[in-house]
Amino acid sequence: MLGQTLGAALAPRSQWRSSAGEFVRTRGSLVALILLVVSFTAANPSFLTIANIHSIADAAAIVAIVAVGQTFVILLGAIDLSVEGVMALSAVATSLLVANDRNGVNLGLFAIPAVLALGATMGVAAGVANTRMRIPSFMATLGLWAIGIGLGTVLFGGRPPVIEQQNFLNIGLGHWLGFTKISYIALGVVLFAWFLQRYTRFGRYAYVIGGAEDVARLSGINVAKYKVLIFTFSGTMFALASILATSELGVGDVRTGTGYLFSSITAVVVGGTLLSGGRGGVVQSMIGALIIAVIANGMVLVGISPLAQQGVQGGIILIAVALTGWPARRRLRVIK
Repeated sequence: MLGQTLGAALAPRSQWRSSAGEFVRTRGSLVALILLVVSFTAANPSFLTIANIHSIADAAAIVAIVAVGQTFVILLGAIDLSVEGVMALSAVATSLLVANDRNGVNLGLFAIPAVLALGATMGVAAGVANTRMRIPSFMATLGLWAIGIGLGTVLFGGRPPVIEQQNFLNIGLGHWLGFTKISYIALGVVLFAWFLQRYTRFGRYAYVIGGAEDVARLSGINVAKYKVLIFTFSGTMFALASILATSELGVGDVRTGTGYLFSSITAVVVGGTLLSGGRGGVVQSMIGALIIAVIANGMVLVGISPLAQQGVQGGIILIAVALTGWPARRRLRVIK
């Protein structure tokens, strides 16, 4: 009788905790974004002007594209550290394949699929190293990061190639309804990735493998194949982000990807995707990218010292990650 009474008393609390944990996991990032917008608007009404909204969306666009690729890898319970290397090599390759001031090569816009193929190839290399050579994902992709930076530096030749291909530059410079073309491309990428995640084996198996890789293998899923495909997809997304960033900059700078590794992983985790894999998604990662852009933009508008901004941003990120991962703290695993 006593046990039944205690069980009845504890059941509502347990149910409440479960519901609260599920809410934090699925809606917490959106609530955090709304609270940040309200707070910064209260501190400075100009935060919510149309012009500033455009700025925030544009700042989040490339981070969101990189985060899309990173999301699928993290859903596996793995991680991709090759972001900056792939972006560095892709930026320099792009500038050397369109009309530029360094060579006579001019593939025009056909340079875009060529560079996307380059990013995909680096993704394949990461996937094969992880699945066939049994190298942990963080080591395999860290090696590719170094290779990408090294090759990009060699091609760089000490001076960034200046792009002279106007229709390519128009991708980064063009606007529609106040937003850059890159913002619309980023939205299209997120929607496409959401479709893959929701309606294809590619996306569904990422969840299954991240949730329980051994079970997935015993169920007949070709785990190695889908891991390679997902790393290939992430490499392609990193290359696309680099192409768009290069069209904005107008030069093939080996430093194009600097900072995007931290930003993309932060966007994915703050958005609600678990580093242990199996839970999350690209829409949450897009919200995470917006949170990062809102924090950076809002701190400037409220007059926070540049010296303090990084610390404040890091503190907010730690709190967000702690709240997101708390419901699943007991079953977190190491990154594979």
